[in-house]
Amino acid sequence: MNAERLPGVRRAGGALESEVLALLQSSRQALTPGEVLQRLGDDLAYSTVVTVLSRMFDKGLLTRSKRGRAYAYTPVDDTHGLAARRMRQVLESDPDHEAVLVRFVEDLSAQDEQLLRQLLGDVPDQR
Repeated sequence: MNAERLPGVRRAGGALESEVLALLQSSRQALTPGEVLQRLGDDLAYSTVVTVLSRMFDKGLLTRSKRGRAYAYTPVDDTHGLAARRMRQVLESDPDHEAVLVRFVEDLSAQDEQLLRQLLGDVPDQR
């Protein structure tokens, strides 16, 4: 999975997390740290993989269940669902939701704004 990376060269921040997430999303089953390590085919330490998976679990990106002595991890959502979750977290982090949404819509392309309007057409006004 890592053919383009030179041995001994560190990844950019978040790159390993992205690789692990993509691996888990493409898997048909939950994976243990050992299975993740094996599928990455990398020179990583087992403890590094455990740390990354634990941090991703703490961030709410993964769920886990006990499998033997280890945990097996699965993503909480697909790529689109995780992007939507991040958007929602950013919105909820600011108390002025209206201002954030106004700025968001102002920065949309005409095509994306039209799509958003179509999607919201089915939502009744609840004010």
